[in-house]
Amino acid sequence: MKNLRTALLLCLTTALAFAGIETAEKEALISLYNSTEGVNWTHSWDLDEDIQTWHGVVIEDGQVVALDLSFNNLTGELPEAIGNLKGLRHLNLYRNRLSGKIPNSIGKLNNLQTLNLSFNSLVGTIPDSVKNLNELRELHLFMNSLEGELPSGLSSLINLESIELFSNNLKGVIPEGICQLKELRVLALSSNNLTGRIPESIGTLLKLERLELYDNQLIGPIPAEMGQLENLRELMLSDNALYGQIPAELINLKKLRVLMLNNNELRGDYAQLYDEFANLEQFEIDHPAKNNNTAVANNN
Repeated sequence: MKNLRTALLLCLTTALAFAGIETAEKEALISLYNSTEGVNWTHSWDLDEDIQTWHGVVIEDGQVVALDLSFNNLTGELPEAIGNLKGLRHLNLYRNRLSGKIPNSIGKLNNLQTLNLSFNSLVGTIPDSVKNLNELRELHLFMNSLEGELPSGLSSLINLESIELFSNNLKGVIPEGICQLKELRVLALSSNNLTGRIPESIGTLLKLERLELYDNQLIGPIPAEMGQLENLRELMLSDNALYGQIPAELINLKKLRVLMLNNNELRGDYAQLYDEFANLEQFEIDHPAKNNNTAVANNN
């Protein structure tokens, strides 16, 4: 009987030491620590201490709900076990030295609201499993070496407010499905290898505030429907192969502060366009009288 009480006491002590989280979650954290050289992190973990003391780990009701290891010198690959952090709502691994692919198990994090793996050295494609992240609000994967096409499953993530995938090696067209994301406020796909036309249905993203598509290989005219984006503050379309007349409908963008159209084959009355946007802070165009030299205007 005494031995039984001792065993129960040991079990209770062990449970308290790990803040009551499930074994699978504890093992997932340790797997992340081991696969990314945790001993060399800027803020390392003492694996013998209570998990609640571990840098960047937030626990609620016996689950890890947030993990913020940004700027922490993580080196190596993300383990598949990260998908076992089932209660995770916020995952921020920004500005580290992560390599390899984004594990497919990321799609198991059904409660995830923010995913930030930006400014690393990740390769491969964005896993299709991201389509399962139904609660996702922010998808930030910029400044990596990701390739392939934008997953069509993004269109099912109706809660998305921000997509920032700039400075990768993504290719293909901008999926029409992205234009179904009515909560979207930021769409930043610049500095990739995207081709094709800007979808006309982009004009349905009425909450959009930032649209960054510069430095791609997009062709065709600027959709007149873009003039419906009444909340747009930044429109950056420079360094593509866009052509045709600049739509007169753009003058409806009364909140616009940044307009970048240079290094395309666009036509229009630039002086009149500039006069229409009294609140512009940055205006970059190809001056028609100067052999496509860029003219930059600043109202500040």
